[in-house]
Amino acid sequence: MTTTPNHHLETIAVHAGVEPDPTTGAVMTPIYQTSTFAQDDVGVHKGYEYSRSDNPTRTALQKALAALEGGQYGLSYASGLAAIDNVLRLVQPGQHVLSGNDVYGGTYRLFQQVLAGYGIEFSFVDTSDVTAVAAAIQPNTQLVWLETPTNPMLRLTDIAAVAEMAHAHDAWLAVDNTFASPILQRPLTLGADLVIHSTTKYIGGHSDVVGGAVVLNDAALYERLKFLQNAIGAVPGPMDCFLTLRGIKTLALRMAQHCRNATQIARFLADHAAVAQVIYPGLESHPRYELAQRQMAGPGGMISFILHGGETAAYTVARQTQLFTLAESLGGVESLIELPAPMTHASVADSPLAVDPGLVRISVGIENAQDLIVDLGRALRDA
Repeated sequence: MTTTPNHHLETIAVHAGVEPDPTTGAVMTPIYQTSTFAQDDVGVHKGYEYSRSDNPTRTALQKALAALEGGQYGLSYASGLAAIDNVLRLVQPGQHVLSGNDVYGGTYRLFQQVLAGYGIEFSFVDTSDVTAVAAAIQPNTQLVWLETPTNPMLRLTDIAAVAEMAHAHDAWLAVDNTFASPILQRPLTLGADLVIHSTTKYIGGHSDVVGGAVVLNDAALYERLKFLQNAIGAVPGPMDCFLTLRGIKTLALRMAQHCRNATQIARFLADHAAVAQVIYPGLESHPRYELAQRQMAGPGGMISFILHGGETAAYTVARQTQLFTLAESLGGVESLIELPAPMTHASVADSPLAVDPGLVRISVGIENAQDLIVDLGRALRDA
């Protein structure tokens, strides 16, 4: 079915990019498990020649991702970091990238330990402070990189304001929208040039497939990224694409439940004697609560919190939950708990981006909220 921008996101999630198979009428997109395609003549084919370059299952996924974000073009990758790497290859040696100072540890590792060695300059600021962003943009700034909400401190950045600043300096604005998903936030509509996802997380939603995506509107940037996607080859296989497409169909339903559950749990944590601070965009105590109300359709399923007992208490809680599985990643139907400092953000331990070792991050799943609260309450008794 061809969806339009006038359709609601729930409808787009179910139908975008998906057409009945012309050969069999199959409603679900077939898994085109093939590496190559027969050609009618030398250099004459039906749009597909080799699955690194293009695959029909991947085409369906890319169309769906573009429609969800309200973009013209979508590209899928083997992981979120592969997507980020492709975007950063738009930047040339000697150019500058301004990044938030609270980003996924793997992003910081890629920037500082890999790409900086090829002559790209990086600096890191608190992008929730737009005056700090304005002061940090340099004459050679080519790209401003945002996470909003950030990982793991859940800081929010005014996307429209930073987009205006970036464009005034002829720079691109890229937004990692993984924590919000297109259901809760659509950065392209706020002025971003590129939207990036780890589709492993909320978009896939079932903790069974790794992937990444880039969505954009600019035709020239798309052609360059499409070239890079093929030339570098970090593409998802057809089964990965199929699983991600399957996950997308329930994205709107899942995000609604993630938000409902996380809001209840955040309020429970805020009232608990063992908890010193709760960081959640859905609480009025969040420093950018007003921005969350204006920029996002919901506060999301991620919560970070700090205990009065510090690091020792954090380890205790992380080890004692039962429904919250101790594991890295996020955005699946099941609830997860982790300590960012020694886990997802270990790569920033000796940097200015180091995370409080007592910070606990939870990805709230779609289970019954009261069951999750009882599980956390039991773990917090010894914190």
